[in-house]
Amino acid sequence: MPDSSFQLEIATPERLFVNEQASEAELPGKDGYMGVLPGHAPLLSALGAGVLTYNGSGGERVLAIAGGFLEVFENHVRVLADHAEFAQDINADDARHQLEEATNALNQARDTAASENALRAMKKAQARLDATEKSSGKTQE
Repeated sequence: MPDSSFQLEIATPERLFVNEQASEAELPGKDGYMGVLPGHAPLLSALGAGVLTYNGSGGERVLAIAGGFLEVFENHVRVLADHAEFAQDINADDARHQLEEATNALNQARDTAASENALRAMKKAQARLDATEKSSGKTQE
């Protein structure tokens, strides 16, 4: 019988955010969301921008992440994110403002590089906003 939990680590280049036992996690992959349960098969995947949720010792936790990699191996899940932020630390008004600025930058982009930068900023801002909504129990329309 597989263990009922796995070791979850979530880190950015700046700091370690999470290092605890979890019973499940949902992560934003490059091509959509994926779930991880105890006993998951080995996996290496790129991550996109979105909401990462997991059930740990303190209940459900919600983070916004943007980019990075996921490694699952022998009941150990390691998330190496370019950006991570707990939902409770995000100011929703700031996230909305950043989304608006990124949308304007995308509309005014004159070349591919500017478009790609603006699109990345939009995805990150949307992930931050989605995390605050999920954390507060709001549903998206």
